[in-house]
Amino acid sequence: MTVAFDRLPIVDIGALRGDDAEAKARTAEKLAAAARDVGFLYVTGHGIPRDVIDGLEAAAEAFFNLPIDQKQAYHIRNSTCHRGYVPVGEEGFYAANPEMVDLKEAFDTALDLPADDPDYVAGNRMLGPNIWPAELPGFAAKVTDYYTAATGLGRTLFHGFALALGLEEDFFDRHLTKPPSQLRLLYYPRSDVAARATGWGIGPHTDFECFTILHSTKPGLQVQNAAGDWIEAPPIPGAFVVNIGDMLQAWSNGSFVATGHRVAKTGERRFSFPLFCAVDYWTEVRPLPSLCTAERPAQFPPVIAGEHLVAQTIRAFTYLRTQLEAGTISMPDSAPPEGTFGHETLQDARIVA
Repeated sequence: MTVAFDRLPIVDIGALRGDDAEAKARTAEKLAAAARDVGFLYVTGHGIPRDVIDGLEAAAEAFFNLPIDQKQAYHIRNSTCHRGYVPVGEEGFYAANPEMVDLKEAFDTALDLPADDPDYVAGNRMLGPNIWPAELPGFAAKVTDYYTAATGLGRTLFHGFALALGLEEDFFDRHLTKPPSQLRLLYYPRSDVAARATGWGIGPHTDFECFTILHSTKPGLQVQNAAGDWIEAPPIPGAFVVNIGDMLQAWSNGSFVATGHRVAKTGERRFSFPLFCAVDYWTEVRPLPSLCTAERPAQFPPVIAGEHLVAQTIRAFTYLRTQLEAGTISMPDSAPPEGTFGHETLQDARIVA
């Protein structure tokens, strides 16, 4: 990235939902410019009804208002496929200072598969059934309605990004049969309730998957430009924030950028709902040959998308790091070393920014 942007571009993606090839191509050009120059954008024309979003917000409010002991009953460490409640301090990226924690809680869900799903039975950590709080009637339905709508938007964006990379519109469809795309319900309490926290709701990082679709209720998101400045990205009514992740950066040979971002503490209660759009677990991601040249050869090694996701998740969660140290789990065979993607390259910024 070479652009010292001071705001995020806005792209109306309504044409991607229609049949006009020329309109789709124009939209793809705008997506390409945003992905190349900023790595972040607002999207409008997405077609997701407001009542579906309202239902998700109501579900999150109900869950995070539960007493802590009820929330702890759904702790993510009790799941065999990384679903459930994440309390403050469970997740973090501060290897240099483990006493530093992000000021947030989460409830993690993903594609809800039956208990007899063969990948889940085989021990796949990212595929399986969700955990639903039994004391909240309607919670599962509201979250699932949003997940269905947002993953549909994700497929539309995959089509747009394929066109933006000069590929056939359906290029990614073959890799979207059972993707471990994760929806997180994030809650940022008032910043004055935490005695032990970093300066942020979430410290600087990049996202693991192809791209993220984000709805949030309050400002706080900040995006780092090429000059190193942190640019505010507040919610815009009727729009979602979309940002490029590690996998699409690798597929595009770095022409699309996974831009560092963080969430500042704002002093207000804030809810945020990122959907991390992934491809099928065993998809091999490598720079597209059409984007590799003698002057710019492949910038990233081949990686199995799901194993990259598992490795980064293990590095981020205390319960998984504990299991790794105990030898009850291991890193995937093809896991790239730390520092391969932007997530780790921001480590110093997390400590001193």
